Amino acid sequence: MASGDVTVRGAGIFGLSLAWVCARRGARVQVVDPFGPGAGSSGGTVGALAPHVPENWNPKKAFQLESLLSAEGFWAEVESAGGLSAGYARTGRLQPVAGEAALALARARGQGARALWGDAAVWEVIPAEEAGAFAPAAPEGWLIRDTLSARVAPRRAVAALVAALRARGAEIVTEAEDRGAVIWASGWQGLRALSQDLGQPVGDGVKGQSLLLRFDARNAPQLFVDGLHIVPHGDGTLAVGSTSEREFDDPGAVDGQCDALLARAVAALPQLEGAEVLDRWAGVRPRARSRAPLLGPWPGRPGQYVANGGFKIGFGMAPKVAEVMADLVLEGRDAIPDGFRLQDALRPAAGGAAGAAPVR
Repeated sequence: MASGDVTVRGAGIFGLSLAWVCARRGARVQVVDPFGPGAGSSGGTVGALAPHVPENWNPKKAFQLESLLSAEGFWAEVESAGGLSAGYARTGRLQPVAGEAALALARARGQGARALWGDAAVWEVIPAEEAGAFAPAAPEGWLIRDTLSARVAPRRAVAALVAALRARGAEIVTEAEDRGAVIWASGWQGLRALSQDLGQPVGDGVKGQSLLLRFDARNAPQLFVDGLHIVPHGDGTLAVGSTSEREFDDPGAVDGQCDALLARAVAALPQLEGAEVLDRWAGVRPRARSRAPLLGPWPGRPGQYVANGGFKIGFGMAPKVAEVMADLVLEGRDAIPDGFRLQDALRPAAGGAAGAAPVR
């Protein structure tokens, strides 16, 4: 078991998850966030844990696969410790296939999944009539079905982690002095602060908007249609999201782009027509320039570390991110994959060697 103090700055999904793993390993942990748990993008509604396509394999995709496969055990342990459900379920995903070229590619990816995913999950093309009533419109008559995709209810997951941490004696506060090793998991504002400190851009925020509907399809798979996520949750709600806005004035404002999500969802799944809108949400997600999470020591700040940049895959990456950051901070063991290290994202000094290529 590890010992020592750890201060985590940021109570989003990365911060709470790595705080949990550090606490579980025996560290004395405090989580500090002036706005409270889940106040940023981790307090959204969608919660789609979906894999990258099984082709052009790289460290990012391999890391995400390991994280998705470990998610069930991770959330079961959190729920057992704190007594609250995170809303996790591995219910799979359906996507329509448009055109002969897309159909051929989807089938080729099925072969890739057999090689890369092994027996852990399936990616396959099925006739649309085999999918059941809760399935997207499929003009060509074919759907992609994968059994790796899962869901989590973001707000419930945050609450479950908070409960588990408190059960372990961790402190979750709005203000505190640093104690021990410091891990910065402070979202898009943290990426801006990091960029300023390092004198070069390493990431920023991308705003997203989503909807939460009253529609009970709790055992159905999630849908992915033309970039739109439709995710049934276990409490009888259904999330629709999200937008991607590089430019924005008000991080928390919803507008016509949010309303347009509902029209797109109804076009994809007509049975959503007339569903009650329970919540409209907007927030800003941290996106690293490398398009992979930024993990590792903060250059020039001994004893301080960064875990940021989850963007749209933060909940899916969190279990594995938490483990490798706990390895580094508590044991000094660097298991961070190539392309994820913060150092990899930095431009080399004049005359220096080029850094690692961004992970795609």
